[in-house]
Amino acid sequence: MTTVTAPRADATNRGGGKVASDRARAENRLGQRLVAPAIVLMLIVTAFPMLRALWLSVFNYSLAAPDDREVVWAQNYLTALSDPLFWKTTVITVAYMVVTVAIELVIGFVFAMVMHRLVFARGIVRTSILIPYGIITVVSGFTWQFAFSSTNGFVNGWIPGIDDTFNWFGDTTPAVIAICISEIWKTTPFMSLLLLAGLAQVSEDMIEAAKVDGATWWQRLWKVVLPNMRAAIMVAVLFRALDAYRIFDNIFVMTNGAEDTASISFLTYRQTIEQLQLGMGSALSVLLFLSVLLIAWLIIKLFRVDLAQARQEG
Repeated sequence: MTTVTAPRADATNRGGGKVASDRARAENRLGQRLVAPAIVLMLIVTAFPMLRALWLSVFNYSLAAPDDREVVWAQNYLTALSDPLFWKTTVITVAYMVVTVAIELVIGFVFAMVMHRLVFARGIVRTSILIPYGIITVVSGFTWQFAFSSTNGFVNGWIPGIDDTFNWFGDTTPAVIAICISEIWKTTPFMSLLLLAGLAQVSEDMIEAAKVDGATWWQRLWKVVLPNMRAAIMVAVLFRALDAYRIFDNIFVMTNGAEDTASISFLTYRQTIEQLQLGMGSALSVLLFLSVLLIAWLIIKLFRVDLAQARQEG
């Protein structure tokens, strides 16, 4: 009797797996058809600027002397990669990204937990948290520049042990800290909303089961909540890391790149707009694009999210 029923059970399992696999493939095909129009539109809008930048990057081309354009092939890339300023700027850019995303992840998760557990006034609280994200970045940059001002700002008076005349923008480290604070204040609401969506996918039954088994709050957080939010955390970190790596507005407003606070995007702006070096500026923009792709690949590999498992199919 055992030898008869065991193969049937295996066949049932294979059949169930085949049904789940067919459903996953059908969902993938449906998803591809749904996103295809948007992808085509994005390619039409972005393909020409990208190809144009790649084309200009092989020239020694300045708008100050447009008739003296000369083909230099990869020389612009070699010049950029051999310049210590490029690597110093890359380090500062990575510092912006790592510091802001890490702090936003922690604060955003706390906000998400509070919003998820609220019983009353959920709409008011969520709307209030979104206010900083709704403010234009340039406006918030000017606001924080005023707040950190050594003459009429209020930050120095709020922090114990700091002189009222301390100049936040007089050195690299405090200037970077001020820029990071302004970035964190502005974009933490975006992170919290993405994490809130992930919290909504965590089964309350699993949390209650862990509580019945005697798990503490920290154990439930680390063993139940966070593992089931891995996909949402990956999306939140991915979106914010790519956006933080391309930081420009706050730097432009608060320091204008002074005291070694320039990012790669700001360095590209200086080469292209201020110095009119279209060839070098285009090469820097291509390097920025490639580094963004590398960061996205690293984050996806780091989290190793199984999307089928995240949909509770496997």
